[in-house]
Amino acid sequence: MHAYDTKDLERLFGLPASAVRALARAGNIQPVRRSGRLHYSFHDLVVLRTASALRAAKISSQRINKTLQELRSALPEGSALNKISLTALGNRIAIREGQSLRESESGQYALALEIVEEKGRLHVISRQDAAPTPAPASASALESDNGSEFSTGVSVSRSADEHYARALAIEDSNPQAAQKAYELCLKADPDYLEARINLGRLLHMAGRLAEAERVYRIGAKTDPFIAFNLAVVLEDLKREPDAILAYREALALDPQFADAHFNLARLYERAKDPKASLRHLLAYRRMMDQGA
Repeated sequence: MHAYDTKDLERLFGLPASAVRALARAGNIQPVRRSGRLHYSFHDLVVLRTASALRAAKISSQRINKTLQELRSALPEGSALNKISLTALGNRIAIREGQSLRESESGQYALALEIVEEKGRLHVISRQDAAPTPAPASASALESDNGSEFSTGVSVSRSADEHYARALAIEDSNPQAAQKAYELCLKADPDYLEARINLGRLLHMAGRLAEAERVYRIGAKTDPFIAFNLAVVLEDLKREPDAILAYREALALDPQFADAHFNLARLYERAKDPKASLRHLLAYRRMMDQGA
């Protein structure tokens, strides 16, 4: 466990003292007082980080605490909240389950806004806002939105950029066709990093972890986001030593990748290497203090 005061937590997560106290009163975090200072576990830090991202998406503290309490009561004994992936769905909270999102209150499945990482911080964006505008499509090309064009095998004569733009446009409506379009993009340009990242992400969300790993590992070029995503896949495959190596590769490519430091701190703690864990946690704290 690690000692923090209210100013530390506000610098790290942007959470005021009142929000931290509310999380503690609700039992969602369980700091321990030692020598006059509060000590927080990694479980607590992950919950604080999730609450910070949800607050950034304009979710109220009351709703955040209510959702976390409901999830905690529904978890099997011994399970931790940091095993649950939460995201923002407009002004609501959703639970990510593979490729789908389930609203925490209604239980209904829905499409999502995405929380994305940029320079070590979490931001909420619309998938449509993030997508480039594709070139105008012909009537026959529009038919590909239902998968017919890709299922029969389209010519690779289209440029890699065209395949990428079409894949991005249909990810939500037809993820299988989007996967095929990303594959065509990579066939046209094996070093198209964005296509590798998105194809790997779709395969990961579909539970096809071995295929996602293969996509992230192919190609002559690499990228810190590819290494980071590969590490997450390896964690899900229960290959934590390999995940540590992938997170370290992400940091070799981008030493300011704050999330890689945070995840390494967590994995090293689990691997019973407290010195390495503390080193990466301090690096994460330093980057948050500097606004990296």
